[in-house]
Amino acid sequence: MVLKIGLVGCGAIGTEIARAIDRGDIKASLVGVFDRNARRAEELGRSLSEQPRVFELTDLVERSDIVVEAASQRAVPEVAEATLERGRDLMIMSVGALLDGELRERVEDLAICHRCRVYIPSGAISGLDGLKSASSGDIELVTLTTIKNPQGFVGAPYIKEREIDLDAITEARVIFEGSAEEAVAAFPANVNVAATLSLAARGAKVMVKIVADPDTKVNIHQITAEGNFGRITTRVQNVPFPRNPKTSYLAALSAIATLRSIAEPIKIGT
Repeated sequence: MVLKIGLVGCGAIGTEIARAIDRGDIKASLVGVFDRNARRAEELGRSLSEQPRVFELTDLVERSDIVVEAASQRAVPEVAEATLERGRDLMIMSVGALLDGELRERVEDLAICHRCRVYIPSGAISGLDGLKSASSGDIELVTLTTIKNPQGFVGAPYIKEREIDLDAITEARVIFEGSAEEAVAAFPANVNVAATLSLAARGAKVMVKIVADPDTKVNIHQITAEGNFGRITTRVQNVPFPRNPKTSYLAALSAIATLRSIAEPIKIGT
């Protein structure tokens, strides 16, 4: 039986996922798309060979086995409610929304009640399998250092509130230090990986440092985790999307890999 996927959000990541399904990289069918910007959804549909229909959210959910949220943190509560209440599985890309404890508990309760699964891809980082294993022991601290070109932070609430002139940054500069919860609120389109780390670490403290570096052309995430298991350090240099430098290409690839794992009978990794 072919897995039926419904896509919510037709931006950079959503488009990449849709094209992967259209190419046959995922053994599944894209049954439809939804975006608050109906024109963007229609343009994506026309660009694909199978040309999925554009539906309203509830209609899309009804036709799907799994719904992929690739919209925004603000969209997650509505998409999760509509999907899980109808007994459909859900993939969340805007994972920063789940650092809201009440929302995370609501999502968990709905998934249990309606016997659904919620999938969170690893995103633009590596080493998540090791961190998940380490969380079975005691993790003392997880640190994330994210380095991006200043233009990757355009439009972030933190930048607007503090009126930081990104064009005036001429050398690497730390523009933020704080907890994962503070980071995803300040930079909702930039550091969803901080939320993924926090969830994988199961309550361990996750501290985030964000650096704007005009000399870098890649998005860098360096992670260190320490605990009774020892020490884990990973560093990833991601190519940003040309159309959206806030997002790393690897984030879309991780979603594609997760969908492929769901659709295929053999599972690899933790």
